[in-house]
Amino acid sequence: MARNTARPLSPHLTIWRWGPHMLVSILHRATGVALSIGGLILLTWWLLALATGSDAYGTFAFAAAHPVGKLVLIGLTWSFFQHTLSGIRHLIMDTGAGFELGVNKAMAMATLVVSALMTVALWGYLLLGAGA
Repeated sequence: MARNTARPLSPHLTIWRWGPHMLVSILHRATGVALSIGGLILLTWWLLALATGSDAYGTFAFAAAHPVGKLVLIGLTWSFFQHTLSGIRHLIMDTGAGFELGVNKAMAMATLVVSALMTVALWGYLLLGAGA
């Protein structure tokens, strides 16, 4: 069988139109990596600070309360919510539902919007409500 050399051997990113479903798929992988690496580093530091003593925990608490530390914590919180909601989306798709283009795009957009809203709500509560 002759191959048409004008066509690529397999679909490439330049062929597909980018949509929210592609973004959420890539973000699912990226947030998984961020949670695995960043979360593990943060958890390890926190546990070591707890085990070492009050001075070490004070250093951890100072770093976590610093604006950069809060930015990291907010980023990990958003990663958690985005990864969780994207996983639920994939679970729904595993049942055979949600493959229609409109539904798929709507679910992808919902994961982005709801994860951002959940992050804002949680950190608003922590910084303004319970933390004040």
